[in-house]
Amino acid sequence: MAGRELPPSSPFAADDGSADPAVSAALAAFGRGEGSLAGVVDALAGTRVLVPVLAELEVAGEVVHDGHTHTVDKEASAGIVALQAPDGRRALPVFSSVATMTAWRRDARPVPTDVARAALSAVQEGWEVVVVDAGGPVTALLPRPAVWSLAKQETWTPAVRDGAVEPAVAAAVASALAPVSAVVRVDVEPGRRAELAVVVTLVDGLDRGRLDGAVAHINAALAADDVVAERVDSLELRLRRAS
Repeated sequence: MAGRELPPSSPFAADDGSADPAVSAALAAFGRGEGSLAGVVDALAGTRVLVPVLAELEVAGEVVHDGHTHTVDKEASAGIVALQAPDGRRALPVFSSVATMTAWRRDARPVPTDVARAALSAVQEGWEVVVVDAGGPVTALLPRPAVWSLAKQETWTPAVRDGAVEPAVAAAVASALAPVSAVVRVDVEPGRRAELAVVVTLVDGLDRGRLDGAVAHINAALAADDVVAERVDSLELRLRRAS
């Protein structure tokens, strides 16, 4: 179905509002479980997306898709709304076409922009993630590192790919925790509740105070590492006692 024409004053005046074929294909493959989120991000790079603008800002409402509830927050940013992702973070909604935006909100006005500019706007607003086609038929939630990569026009490599942690990420975690004296061993693996799990074996015999201090030191060391900060969307810390 052809989308409605965008305003002539738009720098995308020749854009008819339809989706980029490569983006549509990547989203469809992702929805079938045959493609990856990285494939969606790769397809989006260098393309036009549509940012929804509402005539009047509203109080919170909800959008439900694929069993996940996204809360619409009231935001004073020229009528652009933020969605609340399932993990509580705010997300900028973008759409691949006028048709997918209309399926989400018929009263939303499409504002075309290149995806790098949209991602940069999300970062500047403090919205850590981006939701692509919130109304379906396939919705993709782009994590913070992917959004940063799009904003910087760089290729995004997930911290976990094909069920394995990227070696550079695992090495960065181990290096960051090497100075922590209470740490005996560090293992890095895909997380259960987060993208990445850092499994730390601690020296035996730590009392509560020393244990709390070790955990604080571990968290601070991970937060201060540039590779971890840029490549890892979320992590969980698991503690083990040395046998």
